[in-house]
Amino acid sequence: MKKLLSVILLGVALFTFAIQSPAWADGDVAKGAQVFAANCAACHMGGKNVVNPAKTLSKADLEKYGMLSEEAIVTQATNGKAAMPAFRGRLKPDDLKNVAAYILDKADKGW
Repeated sequence: MKKLLSVILLGVALFTFAIQSPAWADGDVAKGAQVFAANCAACHMGGKNVVNPAKTLSKADLEKYGMLSEEAIVTQATNGKAAMPAFRGRLKPDDLKNVAAYILDKADKGW
């Protein structure tokens, strides 16, 4: 009986976590696609990087450079870094969240 209860609880826990949305799902992916097309695609079309081809928006590169979270992407886009311009004041916080959600979604799907 104890083993059966443990299996059931484990099944419920796995099911709960399996249907939970990813941590970066705070943003709206569809709206993020529009923001990306208008502000990011010139340098990052298709997840590439025309300025620094080694730092793409692929999942592997995002993970390698510590950008595999909504917060990290929002911080980078807000403040800029190296050749990446700062979008503080040009994009609203919700726009930045949405574009981060879009980037993570596309990276997860392989662009």
